Amino acid sequence: MRQIVLDTETTGLDPEQGHRIIEIGCVELVNRRPTGNNYHVYINPEREVEAGAVEVHGITSEMLEDKPRFADISEDFQSYLGDAELIIHNAPFDIGFLNWELRLLDEAAPGVESRCRVLDTLVMARRMNPGQRNSLDALCKRYEVDNTQRDLHGALLDAQLLAEVYLAMTGGQTAMALDADSGELQADLKGLGERLAAVGQRPPVLRANEDELVAHAERLEAISQASGGTLVWQAETSPH
Repeated sequence: MRQIVLDTETTGLDPEQGHRIIEIGCVELVNRRPTGNNYHVYINPEREVEAGAVEVHGITSEMLEDKPRFADISEDFQSYLGDAELIIHNAPFDIGFLNWELRLLDEAAPGVESRCRVLDTLVMARRMNPGQRNSLDALCKRYEVDNTQRDLHGALLDAQLLAEVYLAMTGGQTAMALDADSGELQADLKGLGERLAAVGQRPPVLRANEDELVAHAERLEAISQASGGTLVWQAETSPH
C-alpha cells in the first residue's frame, strides 16, 4: 500500500482571494514504512506573500523569486502522487489549494481526490480524542514525536512530523515483547484494533514472501530435531 503524507504552505488562507501555493512537502510510505522517496519544492506564486503568512512559515516573496511556477512542476508532482492515498492534516485546506492550482492551468482539470483517496488526520484525531486539542503540535506532544525543530511551519518538516504522528495513531506500539505472562502483547493488539476501528480502517496485512516462508520452515525443522520431534504445529506449517 502506497501512501503520501502531504503538506503545503501558501501566500494566505483563501485561494479564491488569489492566494497561491509556495511550498509542497511529501513523505512516501509503502506498507507503513518511510521509503525516503520524498518530494519537496518551493514555488514562485507570482504574487506577494502576506505578512501574516510569513509570520507562520517564514517564507518571503524575495525567497521565491527564482523558484519554478506551479505550471513548471505540475506534471512531475502529479506523476509523483499517482493514485496513492494522501494523508493530510486538515485536508480541505491543502486539497482546496491544490485543486485551485490545477484548475488555473486547466478549468476542466479533475480534483486530486478524483484519483487519490484522502485521509484527514485532523478528523481522525477528533474522533479518537474528542474535546482535546488536535493541532499537529498537540498531536506530537500526545504521541511523543519530537517537534523541537519546528520553530516555524515548513511543508516537508510538517509532512515528516505528520507521518510519525499518523503511524503512532494507527499503529500504537513501536515494538512488541513476546511475554506471554505480562499480557502486554495482547493489550497492544487490542489497542491497535480499537484505534483502527475508531477511524474506520482495517489493519494492513503484510504477507511473507517465498524466501521468508522457506526460512521459517527450515527454522521449524531445526527446532523439531532439537526437541526430539515434539514440535506439535510443524505438521500444519508449509512453505507454500
